[in-house]
Amino acid sequence: MSDANTAPRVLMVFPKFYENSMWNFKEAMELQGARAPAPPLGLITLAAMLPPAWQVSLVNRNCEDLTDAQILAADLVMTGGMLPQEPDCLVVIDRCLALGVPVCVGGPAPTSTPEIYDKADFLVLGEAEGILATFVEAWESGARRGRFTAEKFKADVTTSPIPRFELLTFSHYLYIGVQFSRGCPFTCEFCDIIELYGRAPRTKTTPQMLAELDRLYGLGYRGHVDFVDDNLIGNKKAIKLFLPHLIKWQEDHGYPFKFSTEASLNLADDDELLGMMRDANFFALFTGIETPDEATLIQTQKKQNTKRSIADSVHKLYEHGMFVTAGFIVGFDTEKDSISKAMSLCISQTGIPIAMVGLLYAMPNTQLSRRLRKEGRLFENFAYTTAEQGDHCTQGLNFVTLRPQQDVLADYRDVLAEIYDPPNFFARIREIGRRVKRPKFAAHKVNWRHVARDLTSLLRVCWRMTVRRPELAKHFWSVFFQTARTNPAALEAVVTNMVIYLHVYPFSRYVIREINGRIAELEAGRWVMPPVLAPDTEGCGKAAPVGKVVARAEVKHLAAVA
Repeated sequence: MSDANTAPRVLMVFPKFYENSMWNFKEAMELQGARAPAPPLGLITLAAMLPPAWQVSLVNRNCEDLTDAQILAADLVMTGGMLPQEPDCLVVIDRCLALGVPVCVGGPAPTSTPEIYDKADFLVLGEAEGILATFVEAWESGARRGRFTAEKFKADVTTSPIPRFELLTFSHYLYIGVQFSRGCPFTCEFCDIIELYGRAPRTKTTPQMLAELDRLYGLGYRGHVDFVDDNLIGNKKAIKLFLPHLIKWQEDHGYPFKFSTEASLNLADDDELLGMMRDANFFALFTGIETPDEATLIQTQKKQNTKRSIADSVHKLYEHGMFVTAGFIVGFDTEKDSISKAMSLCISQTGIPIAMVGLLYAMPNTQLSRRLRKEGRLFENFAYTTAEQGDHCTQGLNFVTLRPQQDVLADYRDVLAEIYDPPNFFARIREIGRRVKRPKFAAHKVNWRHVARDLTSLLRVCWRMTVRRPELAKHFWSVFFQTARTNPAALEAVVTNMVIYLHVYPFSRYVIREINGRIAELEAGRWVMPPVLAPDTEGCGKAAPVGKVVARAEVKHLAAVA
């Protein structure tokens, strides 16, 4: 172990995510030979912020084992992350404490509920740019315990260094993440992004972003790069100033990257912005639709999705070369009657193949959890998590619903059964094969190694769709050949979504069985409603028991710094 005057050996540990989740995409990873969807962008950015003399190594628990020897070889372990990583993060902390190695914890989950992580030696809360220097100074002056909290929404992201991409093994991941902005201007009641990062999106500079792409390119990475921003167009002026430079960079380098991101649906209203994203080679977009019911959108403060045709908006994105994945939620107060038919119809009309449908969760530190507590409807154990539980698909409704809970669950089950029934799913795939208009870019040098990898993956997809899932074979080959014949440029989008279906199809069946079990318990009177928290007229405080729940917005924000 080093003393205060010696540069420490730092081990960064990225905790495991829930195994039982719609978001793990195991089939896609197996087909690509990957071990995790995306790398820990937050930790490798944090590594770049540490003094150059500090020796940093990285273990991603989603890709590899963490040994006691690795912990004992370190002077300091730094860990933390998102809500669905919380159980494993606590395991890592316990292992470090048992071995006598100081452990420092940060990230969105510890920032939201620091009391869960009190046993850690150090807590670094908030955005790292605003507080890490204070922690480093304390360590170098001999402190071995402490809590450091950044001022909210004040971190200057223009000071963020290039992440240490060289710490990664690129082949372990489906894609690599970069971040342009933090924050979102909207006020969706159920989302905690504005609580963590504020409503005024802060953006990096163009030279910063191009330097990050240069570093990835120089390290030999090619392929899928995800802008992990919670809303890439939250600051439209900034993204419009950046995109022409991104287009020029892509042209100069022979378009080595294809980009995905998350953005609000009002992107469809801006033809200029859509055109620039197409020309930069954005090929996939996640958006939060939540529900087709306008009264619910208004009640949850998702007004940007109102007064529009959701289907027309999505089709506009297809026309500009991007296929769409979207989030939907069942369980809002304003669902007076069954929402299942309207939601299934909405998904069908949009042609969105992969619809991430989940049950509403009240996350800590959101407008929703504060309101429900004031109304005396928030379960006492609303924030409890275990390593065995699943995500928002099976662990839903942590509050007293206004409709009978079994009706809400039945709606949710019926949506999943409808949209992931093979004929319905492949009908939507056929739609994007027809509608997605991928641009053509100037030819660049062919990387035969990547071509061989892609062909190998395609052969694996064909095998699994035909041999391992024979009930899908006729749908697969019909859509594949039709797209290859009529719109071959969209074939990549079609195959990508079918690969994801190899995971989502059996997972949806699993969720349906779980939900049917819960409905049966309710109907038989075997389910006992948990106690509710006492109303808090001043807001939802810190009285919740240990743990938190996972939500889609949190999962998407994998790579937020600190």
